[in-house]
Amino acid sequence: MDTAVSRPELLLVADSVAREKGIERDEVLEAMEQAIQKAGRAKYGHEKDIRATIDRRTGDVRLSRWTEIVEAVENEEPQMASNVAKRLFPDKEIGDFIVDPLPPIDFGRIPAQTAKQVIVQRVREYERKKQFEEFKDRVGEIVNGVVKRTEYGNMMVELGKAEALLRRDELIPRESFRNGDRVRAFIYDVREEPRGPQIFLSRTHPGFLAKLFAQEVPEIYDGIIEIKAVARDPGSRAKIAVISNDSSIDPVGACVGMRGSRVQAVVAELQGEKIDIIQWNQDPATFVVNALAPAEVTKVVLDEDSGRIEVVVPDDQLSLAIGRRGQNVRLAARLTGWQSMQPVGNQKPDY
Repeated sequence: MDTAVSRPELLLVADSVAREKGIERDEVLEAMEQAIQKAGRAKYGHEKDIRATIDRRTGDVRLSRWTEIVEAVENEEPQMASNVAKRLFPDKEIGDFIVDPLPPIDFGRIPAQTAKQVIVQRVREYERKKQFEEFKDRVGEIVNGVVKRTEYGNMMVELGKAEALLRRDELIPRESFRNGDRVRAFIYDVREEPRGPQIFLSRTHPGFLAKLFAQEVPEIYDGIIEIKAVARDPGSRAKIAVISNDSSIDPVGACVGMRGSRVQAVVAELQGEKIDIIQWNQDPATFVVNALAPAEVTKVVLDEDSGRIEVVVPDDQLSLAIGRRGQNVRLAARLTGWQSMQPVGNQKPDY
């Protein structure tokens, strides 16, 4: 007996939702089927295996109850013992299903509300899945967004149809944004979480500085100049190591730009963060000397086994090498990859 009920308007609704949300028509129809199944279980029993199908061509809706044939029954509602099934359905075996058509559901107010909730939820899930697929390969990019709302200092940023999280600790110190403000940030992670895919943004990540330079310096974008390392104290100071693959192009000069135009554009975006542009060198000692700029270095002693490096500077350069609160030497150590860097004056103290 065919208990299908013709609902061609469902196809029109599915087409409309698919166009509006930018998702597949089939996914919307699957959400509708789940909604009808939920309404069916509310009517015939939540323990029963109720399934619904919508004909993709005609819009006919069929509702049916599925009973699995098993050797030992654990749940009486969706299962039937094989010895009972053998008497009633001789051609059925363990693992097969008995499908009983059910009469169509009269959608009252409560079932219709339930169905709508399921459709909305499933469409939202599909939207999030689509967002994840779109952004998972965009880690390492800079994006422009609009601050949608702020919760406990953490900002939700609107990126077109997607939403991203910019946490308070990923903001440059002392900077603040209001709802509706435009913000530029770096995608440092995209991952699936229980509540859906999450896009994580940062303005303190070293990659943000590197990508800003790539936008301002065509030679970096073209691959002529390469960024080898970045170290930052966000909002205060940063060091960036660069090398040129073309001997006729000065990597430091290209990054600074005419009258400092290129580096100043990056500094302005980073709330006045001072940036030292360093020439990278494959020789560790030379790289360390460059990294400690603007201090002058007279001698470098490397201890590769312990990962320590001792740098000798003129006495009048010692405070410059260390920097305010140790910032210069700390950034130089981070930039060069040396865990411990100790600048000392020419008159080496006894210890």
